[in-house]
Amino acid sequence: MKNKQIKILVTGGAGNIGTNLCNELRFRGHKVISSDLYNTEREDYIRCDVRNFRQLQYVFDEFGPFDYVYHLAAEYGRWNGEAFYENLWQTNNVGTKHILRFQEKLRFRHIFFSSAEVYGDFDGFMTEDVMENNKISDTYQMNDYAITKWAGEQQCLNSSAMFGSEIVRVRPLNCYGPHEHFTPYRGFIPKFIYHALNDKPYTVFKGHKRIIDFVEDSCKTFANIVDNFIPGEVYNVGGKVEWEMDIKQYSDLVLKATGKDDSLVEYKEAEAFTTKIKTVDFSRAIRDLNHNPVVDPEEGIRRTTEWIKYFYRF
Repeated sequence: MKNKQIKILVTGGAGNIGTNLCNELRFRGHKVISSDLYNTEREDYIRCDVRNFRQLQYVFDEFGPFDYVYHLAAEYGRWNGEAFYENLWQTNNVGTKHILRFQEKLRFRHIFFSSAEVYGDFDGFMTEDVMENNKISDTYQMNDYAITKWAGEQQCLNSSAMFGSEIVRVRPLNCYGPHEHFTPYRGFIPKFIYHALNDKPYTVFKGHKRIIDFVEDSCKTFANIVDNFIPGEVYNVGGKVEWEMDIKQYSDLVLKATGKDDSLVEYKEAEAFTTKIKTVDFSRAIRDLNHNPVVDPEEGIRRTTEWIKYFYRF
């Protein structure tokens, strides 16, 4: 007897992670419907603003039922959240509440996309249970974006406790790569690349270290959740710990990939209200989801640069 095809909804499916995740899920033979804010003629896509319950109702009525929902739709970033905080809270928390209401009724399995920003400026090894076992002051979230992501996790935990909703939470870490369009509010990798290609100056703040996360690697891990769905679990997902570097080193890789020099770069002291170092444990994702990053930062930045050059016609 032929196995039933798994049907999946991906909210935020036209974004960086969403586009790559849809590609990976379809490659594996799943039936995937994506939704996002854009008008497009892409197949298996529906325009939908998750802030609007009626629009989501249409998606579930016309395209469901779904076995799994990957909920990525969100407003991203600290400064975006400061400038457009109404959109941030309405999308990241009212939108998540809408998804949870549909889950409580329709009983699909749910993968909620949080962020490693929930750890705030925690100065130790960031295992997933830090958020439960440490006092609040250890993981003080320094911006509204981080707060909305932690609030979203709490919404998921509450729905699971009250209604038995089956949810897995993931905490991506500085995910970058092809299909991430430039805006002033995006992560530092596409911002540096776009500025360098345009010969525009950009700022590197000293004293900050990060592990970056090539999107195609991470989407393989996210897609594996369908194969080993463990309700209630939460996973850090990012690059290899040994790839951690300071922001200047990443900037140097961008300059190498774009053929520019650091005359474009203004170096400043550490940025206030911004996490200095994130040292994260990925062993749980390795154990349960076969997480195995293979694209190192130099290669990932090279590939991302080539995509940005193609997309923006450099």
